[in-house]
Amino acid sequence: MATEPTINDDHAALSVDSGKLDSVSNAQYYNPHEVLGAHIDEDAGTVTFRLLRPLAKSVTILTQNGEYEASHEHNGVFVALAPASEVEGHPAVPDYRVRTVWADGQSLIEDDPYRYLPMIGEMDTYLFGEGRHERLWEALGAHVFRFDDPMGAADGTAGEPLVGTAFTVWAPNARAVRVVGNFNAWDGRRHALRELGSSGVWEIFVPGVQAGDVYKYEILTNHGGWIMKADPMERSHEIPPSTASVVVDSTHDWNDGQWMEHRRNTNPHDGPVSIYEVHAMSWNRELKTYRELADKLVDYVSQEGFTHVEFMPLAEHPFAGSWGYQVTGYYSVDSRMGSPDDFKYLVDRLHEAGIGVIMDWVPAHFPKDDFALGRFDGAPLYEDPDPLRGEHPDWGTYVFDFGRREVRNFLVANACFWLDEYHIDALRVDAVSSMLYLDYSRKDGQWRPNIYGGRENLEAIDFLKEANATAYKNNPGIMMIAEESTAYPGITAPTDTGGLGFGLKWNMGWMHDTLQYLHEEPINRRWHHGEITFSMVYAYSEHYVLPISHDEVVYGKGSVFGKMPGDDWQRYAGVRALFAYQWAHPGKNLTFMGNEIAQLGEWSQEGSLDWGSLDWDGHRGVQRLVADLNALYKRSPALWSQDFTPDGFQWLTSDDADHNVLSFVRVGSQGEQMVVVVNFSGEAWQNYQVALPKGGRWHEALNTDAEQYGGSGIANADFEAEPEAYHSRDWSTRLTIPALGAVFLEPEL
Repeated sequence: MATEPTINDDHAALSVDSGKLDSVSNAQYYNPHEVLGAHIDEDAGTVTFRLLRPLAKSVTILTQNGEYEASHEHNGVFVALAPASEVEGHPAVPDYRVRTVWADGQSLIEDDPYRYLPMIGEMDTYLFGEGRHERLWEALGAHVFRFDDPMGAADGTAGEPLVGTAFTVWAPNARAVRVVGNFNAWDGRRHALRELGSSGVWEIFVPGVQAGDVYKYEILTNHGGWIMKADPMERSHEIPPSTASVVVDSTHDWNDGQWMEHRRNTNPHDGPVSIYEVHAMSWNRELKTYRELADKLVDYVSQEGFTHVEFMPLAEHPFAGSWGYQVTGYYSVDSRMGSPDDFKYLVDRLHEAGIGVIMDWVPAHFPKDDFALGRFDGAPLYEDPDPLRGEHPDWGTYVFDFGRREVRNFLVANACFWLDEYHIDALRVDAVSSMLYLDYSRKDGQWRPNIYGGRENLEAIDFLKEANATAYKNNPGIMMIAEESTAYPGITAPTDTGGLGFGLKWNMGWMHDTLQYLHEEPINRRWHHGEITFSMVYAYSEHYVLPISHDEVVYGKGSVFGKMPGDDWQRYAGVRALFAYQWAHPGKNLTFMGNEIAQLGEWSQEGSLDWGSLDWDGHRGVQRLVADLNALYKRSPALWSQDFTPDGFQWLTSDDADHNVLSFVRVGSQGEQMVVVVNFSGEAWQNYQVALPKGGRWHEALNTDAEQYGGSGIANADFEAEPEAYHSRDWSTRLTIPALGAVFLEPEL
């Protein structure tokens, strides 16, 4: 039982050193909670209250048993004395609120942020200091809390829960940190954070701050100046060009439990992966939000049969023209199309439709915008302080300090954040090559060797290994995919064997050689035959994704349709042949939005895809082919179950340069077979002999020259394999192979 003793005139408020009081009054003291708030004098049985209320007319402490007028002490600091409560025979601080009357006569009742213990625990700061906090987003940033409190809400409303937000930020070089926002008229003096020991972590709980409030941190640097920064751990951001962080309190209820359960118990690397790469804002400019996008994109991707959607980066980025590759808010979803819950809705809808979600992730570098991570607390913090390592010459950006434990933790936890909080199924890691080498895009004298005298960035390599290992450990069934363009060995090898631990790697060599070959006039391709077959020399050196990505259809490179030589019919046919060859080749598949409709012009993020082109038969035919290819691909284990072993592929004819023809058989893990013949010439070859891996009856499973795809209608009836040896095979057949076409042949069971 608690009682409220009285106070007599002999009692006095606890004193504070004048220098410390002055520092607190200017919100420049590293531990304002030491002075502000309620402090008990057990001997006297009293509580001293100190409140910082600059320009206040009067300040009153309100308890359940009385009101206590505060007097002005120094530079906006008010002090009051009240009797302590008694709980089980011991003096205690009573629950209280503060009534402030301002110079304009406005009266406001509010809770005191300086009566709260830290919302972040000692284990959190310890793990962060060690670089091992795998759920860092639950410790740092802005988090809404709700409490049952004897005096009700922050404004004293009885019966209502007390709602507030804990702000926690890492700024080890700061002399002081304040949080400012729409809740304090952007005046940080009233909400100075305290530093927690030597961790470099600062925190405060601000009652009354709720979801939707905007904020920044004011940081007093070692140089004596104040700078204002967005929260590195922000969960949402104002729509650019505004630069403040937004408090988030997610209320989304996930409906993808069946998908997530299947994900936990499935190895996606062994299954069919057909990826539709999307720039969310320009897929269709009429769709303004993630929710509107969900209503259309889910149906479209289902119609086309892709297994996954890959979004170009959707972390917060100030410049839309960077396509998301200049990230400032690593824990914040791009606000241009909605809130975090809006994006969760989009992911949820895709999962309900059986479609996986991949997101591009950019840990290689970050932009220098003044409001963001760069020189966050007045000195290099997230970026490497060495100018020969900390800045990227190509992009004008900072490079992360991968050797610093807290920075590495920030990034490793960020990978886990997207996989966990947003149920993302895979991360495609951008610009891995730039991370691996200290001399990447640097001339002699512009880089410094590692401790062994080599060019490898050892700290970045260790980071990538840790990020991959942690992501796979904490999120079974996900994929980590490297965009990496060099011959660095072991990108997809396990970390315990010395590899980087990625699950998949983009095959940039295949992409370059294939597009270069197809850019040649058919009559000249015989002289470039090695370009189209070379990929099989190294096909099993890594676990590959075959990408025809956004990078290939911008900056004057033209669309995939535009890359093809010849008249329009030949171009449509060339696009269809490319898709067939790509889907049949060992490796997972990726194509960028617009490719599947043979878009005429190259992509521009300012507009939409050319959906009007589907008024034309040729474009509709390519779109229909992609849907049928995906359907065939998903139902045919021969095309995906042994992508990463030589057992899954055998050449039938690799050297027919004169006819520009390739033929091969794909073999599944259970012995399934699919023969593919691709004719990259401008002529149809009649009576063309094709080696077969076995006898029996065969049929055309798909022919890219079919009339429904916009082709000429050349087809081959079902046939019996002939016992005629050809190219070291005991069986063969003779077919008509359409110009710029491909046929898929399947044995009948």
